[in-house]
Amino acid sequence: MAARVSNIAGREDLVNNVAIIFGVTGLVGKELARRLISTSKWKVYGVARNPDKIKPIQSCNYHFISCDLLDPLETQKKLSLLKDVTHVFWVTWTAEFMFDAEASCVQNKGMMANALNAILHSAKALKHVSLQTGMKHYVSLQGPFVDRQLKIYNEECPRASGTQHFYYDLEDLLKEKLGGKMGWSVHRPGMLMGSSCRTFYNLMGSLCVYGAICKHLKLPFLFGGTRECWEEACIDGSDARLVAEQHIWAATNGEISSTDGQAFNAINGPRFTWKEIWPGIGVKLGLQVPQNIFLQEFTFTKAMSDKQQVWKEIVEKNRLVETEMEDLANWAFLDILFRCPVKMLGSRDKADRFGFKLKYNTLDSILYWIDLMRDEKLVP
Repeated sequence: MAARVSNIAGREDLVNNVAIIFGVTGLVGKELARRLISTSKWKVYGVARNPDKIKPIQSCNYHFISCDLLDPLETQKKLSLLKDVTHVFWVTWTAEFMFDAEASCVQNKGMMANALNAILHSAKALKHVSLQTGMKHYVSLQGPFVDRQLKIYNEECPRASGTQHFYYDLEDLLKEKLGGKMGWSVHRPGMLMGSSCRTFYNLMGSLCVYGAICKHLKLPFLFGGTRECWEEACIDGSDARLVAEQHIWAATNGEISSTDGQAFNAINGPRFTWKEIWPGIGVKLGLQVPQNIFLQEFTFTKAMSDKQQVWKEIVEKNRLVETEMEDLANWAFLDILFRCPVKMLGSRDKADRFGFKLKYNTLDSILYWIDLMRDEKLVP
């Protein structure tokens, strides 16, 4: 039976589905919430440890729940009352430890186990659970790295050997808890692009803060990394809008939503190289792009990690939302991304074959998110 919620005018409208989004303040979580409540056919519970301080969602169909998912008692108390949930979207993780550390596996599995124990007990109308992981599903970053030949990973590729990963633990947990009882799907984006000040691996925040500091200090907009990462396609872009739409598509597509553990790469489509798109990013950020912008010896950690006071000056000068530099920028992440010793390129043939046709050009995605972060007054 459809749930009922009152709208602003005071009358009641039928709501066909009720979603709970774990990680609602993250890149994809925010887009999921926006898209679901915009249809008027969804009621949404958004779960995160802390609320979003940047344009929090205001809708009678949206309810934020502050919850520490690592605390089983708190999780049980707050989630066991949600008896109307029909769809779970898991787009969160804890970054306290490196993603392939045993402690990370224990914590992330514990978070999901706590949430599922509460939801599965109370939500008798639950139809589908949608899990987000990533393209690191296919590779080990432990080394040794001897082969950079182009390899395109599809969803049938085996798990990386000789490594542990919480992605695997979460999939195994869903299979254990849901196998044969209801449908669930897995979505594996590449390099995510979106807007959030609560995201650890935040490409757009890092690029925008870096560009703003370069402009403020009249520094060249250099790319620091390996020549392979500069000149070759090494990773797929994944627009948060696309990933959110793919979650919704799989969760509501009858051919997919009732099946057990369907996996889909969640990537923009067209390949790119940083050499091709870096000048366009610089121009969008209002910078003079030098002719020689590739400098292998340049590292973002060394060049930018002492610029906290510069960022404070930029925030004050441009009357931006008050943030610390680390809220938006992760310099170690950029150094890892631009020096990654393996390629993480995926096929989206399966999503295409099942009928998901949305695609984005990665440079267009980056330019879109720069504009949105400017509108949100996060960056100048």
